[in-house]
Amino acid sequence: MEHALSPATLSELRRPRPYPAVSVLTPTHRREPDNSQDRVRLRNVVAEAKKQLEADPAVTRERRADVAEQLDRALAEIDLTYTEDGLVIFAAPGEHQVWSVARPVPERVVLSDTFLTRNLVSAQASERPFWVLSVSADRVTLWNGGADRVTEERSHGFPLTRSRENFDAERMERVGDLPSTFRDEGTRHFLRDADTAMGRLLREAPRPLYVTGETAALSLLDEIGGVTRDAVHVPHGGLTHATPDTVWQAVRPLHDAEARRDTAAVARELDSARGHRTFAAGVDELWQNARDGRVRLLAVEENYRVTVRDDGEHLIPAESADLDSRDDIVDEIVEQCLETGAEVRFVPDGTLTDAEGIAGVLRY
Repeated sequence: MEHALSPATLSELRRPRPYPAVSVLTPTHRREPDNSQDRVRLRNVVAEAKKQLEADPAVTRERRADVAEQLDRALAEIDLTYTEDGLVIFAAPGEHQVWSVARPVPERVVLSDTFLTRNLVSAQASERPFWVLSVSADRVTLWNGGADRVTEERSHGFPLTRSRENFDAERMERVGDLPSTFRDEGTRHFLRDADTAMGRLLREAPRPLYVTGETAALSLLDEIGGVTRDAVHVPHGGLTHATPDTVWQAVRPLHDAEARRDTAAVARELDSARGHRTFAAGVDELWQNARDGRVRLLAVEENYRVTVRDDGEHLIPAESADLDSRDDIVDEIVEQCLETGAEVRFVPDGTLTDAEGIAGVLRY
């Protein structure tokens, strides 16, 4: 199952497909007893997707069989032991993908010529993703960070390692002269390569970066320059072979502190916008402004969800059972704002009580 959504991956997902491109969404649960229903619910929603394929006269028999097979393959790949708050399955002729997201999604099936990506985009934004680079003299490990975890990222050339011919880690450990290890020209070259590789990744998938390592290693990165010099340094060695939870615990205090500073800064911007009459609040007002490209900053409470329907002029509250209701209007607003270059910030529940859970600063 996929977790990390890079701009390049998102662009590929939004590429038009031969009809039908099927998007299947279903909520899941991380813990018992709620997760006991997930397997049945997942099979039912996939069965509903096949039913819609059968009933659609625009779908040829060959393509129906192809997409149904892709749905079956996707279903077989899913391990519900590691699910989060939602699953998104994409299936089209000749391809399928499964995405696990850390944000609830509505249960739905959509047949179109593109995949439905707004729930992925919103979930990615709500996680406040970041990178962690753990460095030592002979290994550099990359970690993909989210709202409450990190996982090792084995892509873009990571992890980087030095061969024993070029580096004798055991001898350095016996000598115990760690600072001199990082004055070695081979080590400087090795970490400079790591900095270059990280720079390429940040251009492709920009996120905050934390770098962990011994003080001597971090000092060398300061000298080398590049993206690792400008990152948040965490003086904690021994994490290049650590468990994901150990790495998460090392960076969590700094990450949480940054989140608090970010929330306070958002609150100040919203207060300022009130005085300058560039403040907007509520899904109806934000939806109108998002479609016009007027939102510069969008703030959303982390668990804010609302079901609405469009009465022709405004969005009004609705029940999920209504045929024309929209369960994921918040995700639509988030994606639309990101599409028009707005900043999107998720803040703790209760932060935007007087703004109905969602607020924004307008460009004009």
